[in-house]
Parts: sequence; C-alpha cells; structure tokens
Amino acid sequence: MSVTAARGFTASGVSAGIKDSGAPDLALVVNRGPSYAAAAVFTSNRVQAAPVRWSRRVIGDGALAAVVLNSGGANACTGPAGEDDARAMAERTARALRVEAEQVAVCSTGLIGVPLPMDRVTAGIDAAAAELSEDGGEAAAIAIKTTDSVHKTAVASGSGPDSGPRSGSGPGPGPGWTMGGMAKGAGMLAPGLATMLVVLTTDADVSAPTLDSALRQAVRTTFDRVDSDGCMSTNDTVLLLASGASGVRPDPAEFAEAVHDVCLDLALRLVADAEGASKEIEVRVVGAASEQDAVTVGRSIARNNLLKCALHGEDPNWGRVLSAIGTTSAVFDPDRLDVSINGVRVCRDGAAGEPRDKVDLSGRAVTVTVDLRSGDASATIWTNDLTAAYVHENSAYSS
Repeated sequence: MSVTAARGFTASGVSAGIKDSGAPDLALVVNRGPSYAAAAVFTSNRVQAAPVRWSRRVIGDGALAAVVLNSGGANACTGPAGEDDARAMAERTARALRVEAEQVAVCSTGLIGVPLPMDRVTAGIDAAAAELSEDGGEAAAIAIKTTDSVHKTAVASGSGPDSGPRSGSGPGPGPGWTMGGMAKGAGMLAPGLATMLVVLTTDADVSAPTLDSALRQAVRTTFDRVDSDGCMSTNDTVLLLASGASGVRPDPAEFAEAVHDVCLDLALRLVADAEGASKEIEVRVVGAASEQDAVTVGRSIARNNLLKCALHGEDPNWGRVLSAIGTTSAVFDPDRLDVSINGVRVCRDGAAGEPRDKVDLSGRAVTVTVDLRSGDASATIWTNDLTAAYVHENSAYSS
C-alpha cells in the first residue's frame, strides 16, 4: 500500500508521456488531513534542481497538502525556465486539488539539463488528480522509477504511546497509527543524500517540529550512509507528511524509531537495487575514537573502487581495506587494525590473519568489519560492488 497505508492519504501514478517509453512517469501524493504537518531533508549538493529550490521554500512553514513527482526529467540546471516549470507544476496541482500552490512540494528525477515537456506534465497532473485513490500508493511508487528495476515501499505501525513500532513491506493499517513510504533510486547514491526521491506518510497526530527532528535523526544514520558510487545528486528529497487521521499522538521516541525503521528499510532497498550490482556490501566500523571517525573510515572503504572490483570478483583482498583506511584522518594505529570479511578475520594487528580462502563470497551479501581498536564508537555504511553492468548502464544513460 506504500504511501496510502496511512489514513488520510490518496495517491496515483500515470503515464504522462514524459518518458519516451510510455512507462508511468508522474505521481501525486495527497494529504486529506485533518492535519497537514510536514518536514523535509534535501540534497547538500550546491547545484540544486529547481524542484528542490521550490520545495525548500514551501516547507518553511512546516505544512504540505500534496506532493507532485515526475520521473523522466530532473529539471536540474535548466535556468530560469526550470524555476518557472517547477512553480507551474505546483500551481497546476494546487488548482486540481483546490489548495494553495505553497502547500505543494515538487520532486523531479531523470536526466539533468533537459527541460520538461510541460504540456505533457500539466496534462499528466490533471490525469493523476482524476485517478487519486486510497489504493494508489503502488502506482505512485512505480511512476517515480528511473533506472530502478523494482519499486520500493515500506510500512510501519504502532498502537499508541505504550507500543513499539512494527516495520516491513506490510501489513496495512491497524487500529493505532501507521507510517507508509516509497522511494526511488538505483544509482548516483552517495551521502547528502542519495540520488533518490522519498515520500513518507503517517496518520499519527505529530507536530511539524517533531516530524523534523525524527526525520533528520533517521536520515543521518540511514539514507546518509548509503554510498553506492560516491556521486551526489542535484535532486535528492525526503519528505514526511502527517495527516493526524488516526487521532493517535504517539510517544516521540516510539515515533522516531518507526521513522528510522522505514528509512532504513527503504535505504537498504536502494542498495539492493543499485545499478548493475551483484553484491550488497555492509561496511561495519567498530572500535573508533568517535562516530565521525567511524563514518569517515566506512565511507573511504565503501568508495574504494579497487576493493569494490575485488569483491565483485569474489576476492577478499583485505589489503585494499587497509589502504582505504590509511587515507583518512581517523585515529588508529596501523599495527592494531583488524579486518573480517564475512566473519573471517583475514587481517589481525595490521597483518595477515586467517587464510583468505576461508572467506565465502559466493553469495550476494558481503560484510566487511573493521576494528580500529581506538575507542567505543561505531558506524555502518552500505554500498555495492563495481561491475561491468554498472559501467554499461551509466555510459548509455542519456541515450
């Protein structure tokens, strides 16, 4: 059910003709209230798409009635005309829904530098508005795909202040409160955020400041730690909308946990669907002097193309792990580093450990654990291997 798992929301996805393939490419997510609280996190790339600039402005008052999203074109680096197009998308959506344009966030994804076919976009918005449904969440998730091979959804729920959240791809809403989410993204995944559009919805009665705090806390340790290829997008957006339709005001800590769980679920789905990937790699850094040290080391390992190629070839080349660690400013003693790959400690005290032929890399899941032996902090970064299929897909992306 995706973003319509939560009560008070409708959604739709249609084929507007933005994509030459005729595949679905325009989605609406609408908050029917009674509350319209919202929060958002955007890319930290200094080059930001027109939809990001528009959405940054309208989220300022902590309220949204709707989100319009398109795939097939990023509307990034399109100059003043692109700014006008983003506003036009909000205005057309507002007119169709009888709300104010400043209550509508805009998200776009696709090729950079190409203007959107606005006649098709605006007609698609009208068509999507006519198809809005409480069962439209899946259609919306499908419509925002670009190079994604699958659409990505997640759901969590809670019964009130004394219950714990339950997360996953189902089930639907229960008697308490529910959170639903959808995401797109399969490449250009790097911190701040990944190249993704994410919409989260909840029928919990939560204020905008509480939404903002929970979302930022969750994004910091989920989406911001997905690092597929070290490339940061211009369009990244994560939105969280609350309708309050359940009438349940959850405990803030419980709610924050649910936001984290849904974000983590979707983040891992992004990595699993990374372009051309044959391995899903979890880089765990423990024993760090600080969390920042752990993150820095994890990112360096995740971005090491030599290691990513080695793991693709099922070679547990721990020397490339140590080489990546050594490029950082983290606190560590090179002669006290330990590295395990899929549970086998192949490096002990900065030198060879157990025989590397004990490491089984035949499966898709790979875990690289690094112990810096310098403190108690830790962090996890998620990445994937580097394959010929990734190179092919990105060499032909604009064709």
